Amino acid sequence: MKREIDYQAILDTIAQTVAPLRFKGKVASYVPELAKVGPERFGMAVHTVDGQRFQTGHAQERFSIQSISKLFTLVQAYALRDEALWQRIGREPSGTPFDSLVQLELEHGIPRNPFINPGALVVTDILCAHYALPILAIVDFVREVSKVPDVNINFRVAQSEAAHGFRNAAAAYLLKSFGNIDGAPGQVLETYFQQCAIEMSCAELAAASLFAANHGSVPGGRTLLSPLQMRRINSIALTCGTYDAAGDFACRIGLPTKSGVGGGIVAIVPGQMALCVWSPGLDRFGNSVAGAAALEHFATLTGHAIF
Repeated sequence: MKREIDYQAILDTIAQTVAPLRFKGKVASYVPELAKVGPERFGMAVHTVDGQRFQTGHAQERFSIQSISKLFTLVQAYALRDEALWQRIGREPSGTPFDSLVQLELEHGIPRNPFINPGALVVTDILCAHYALPILAIVDFVREVSKVPDVNINFRVAQSEAAHGFRNAAAAYLLKSFGNIDGAPGQVLETYFQQCAIEMSCAELAAASLFAANHGSVPGGRTLLSPLQMRRINSIALTCGTYDAAGDFACRIGLPTKSGVGGGIVAIVPGQMALCVWSPGLDRFGNSVAGAAALEHFATLTGHAIF
């Protein structure tokens, strides 16, 4: 007989257990606006495909989603280009930092995967080629999948990233030199910095990511991708979603995940639920220390893992 799981009790227990870890990591400082966020914050939310909602801590407080935005833009680009997308972007783990340029040079301008920065820039270029106002298309998409109409961009964060995003600029122009950026690198960079500066809460991100648990369809909404396409994105999230710590995450947590240097991590339990955890202190790979521990405890206490 299937046991009933008290998700609220589990989330509250996790919040207490990982509380000391909030101060173990370092808040992202290379984007000055992100460095202003206090490390004491911790939130976690679970949304199930059948409509249940659970949360703990600062789950309603918005934060900069940063690279979690890559999940949403990838879905948009995949819907536009289908399998032709993979001619421009690989599907392999990088094993290098998310802003590394070394592989990009050696592999002739084809990023290893869409979740490292060069891969995300190619995805953004696809959206820039398709939409007259790409950042509005991205924000509108996030509002649709989250069902939250006032999701928006923190332009102070976007401007801070643009003022310090030299490696991203280098990647964009290197991609252009290899012919893997079709548009103007400046527009691609501006759109990329703005999409990363979208602000959402754990509860909103859990809701927004439910399509990934629901085989590519928004519960009660439209179909974004086919089940096969969604399976491929979840596979890439498992193997590439937490930069060069993806193997460790797969061993510890066993779920598709996508992290951001704002301290958020989204995780997917296919067919069941999406969850998001937020704690700004990061490890050396750019992943939330307390957030990773929280997801590991969640997988252990609930038995939810794909392995």
